[in-house]
Amino acid sequence: MKKTQCKISGQAAILALLATCGAAHAQSSVTLYGAADAALLYTNKTLGANGANTGSQFSVVDSGLNSSRFGMRGSEDLGGGLRANFDLESGINVANGGLNDSNGNFFGRQAWISLAGRFGEVKAGLQYSPFLYAIDESDPRGFSDFGSGAITYVDNVIATGLFNSNAVSYTSPELAGFTARAMLALGGVAGDFQAGRQYSFGLKYEHGGLAINAAMYDGNSGGAQPTPVPSDIEFLGRTLGVSYTFGSITAKASFTNYKVAGSFNNNVIAGGLNYSVTPALTVNGGVWWSSDRNQTSNNSVLGAIGAQYYLSKATALYAQAAIVHNNGKMDTGLAINGALYGVEGTTLGANVGIRHFF
Repeated sequence: MKKTQCKISGQAAILALLATCGAAHAQSSVTLYGAADAALLYTNKTLGANGANTGSQFSVVDSGLNSSRFGMRGSEDLGGGLRANFDLESGINVANGGLNDSNGNFFGRQAWISLAGRFGEVKAGLQYSPFLYAIDESDPRGFSDFGSGAITYVDNVIATGLFNSNAVSYTSPELAGFTARAMLALGGVAGDFQAGRQYSFGLKYEHGGLAINAAMYDGNSGGAQPTPVPSDIEFLGRTLGVSYTFGSITAKASFTNYKVAGSFNNNVIAGGLNYSVTPALTVNGGVWWSSDRNQTSNNSVLGAIGAQYYLSKATALYAQAAIVHNNGKMDTGLAINGALYGVEGTTLGANVGIRHFF
């Protein structure tokens, strides 16, 4: 009888152990995250409906520094070094409660699921392109929504390459300092594989304080499911950027080409510095020179400076100022929200705001 009891107890222990191991492998988490950002924006000129200057503006705008958003991301440990991940992210407008800084859909920034392991990560769904990652990481002002490479990007191709629908991507593990990214987005048009097709490749090298980013993008128009904000403009993109960090200063420079079918062929050369003055105060500045290779009289120079003061790890106050000078038909603006495009001549602008991450 005692032997039987011991045998049953042993089986129960084994089953309990297996159940515990299974629970450990199946550990999962879901995190709600986001950012709320609002600012006061001033510009001395404003682009009107007819292309003329309609005068100065002073307004409350959403996303003066970083795009306001909320999302849910999750991860499940599948065992053997494998994880299933997902991310659902929506752009929001804290000025009026609507959607913003996305492709116009509710989860219009990101909506993907992936499998990750020692082999890297394979991701499927709405996602950022390797081309965007490379430009973002080479931008001296952190791809701010005011006075940065984000302005020249969106000025040229709106949301194309930012938010790629129907996409599959692969990110490699780091090997000898190199990380590779590749993405293919399918247009979904029956009988026409090329309609709406988008692909992008990127390669990044990091060693010490040095980082080099190279990427390309090739996208066609005519997808089966157009988004409210254009994200399938037909264009070829190329970029090469380099950054170097020494102490509390990071210097960055980049070259980017946007060749839009049947339209312009813009080169953008950028450079700038980011300086962490104290743990609570960061200042940065940059310059972006744009020129249309098809018509060199169309060109612009955008310069901007900014400062962030961290009240906590999550909350910061900021102030930014910028100037842009447009020649010919170039219409570079100052801000993603409120001043995306500009008029011919010189425009001055500034904003102050508060941003909170959660």
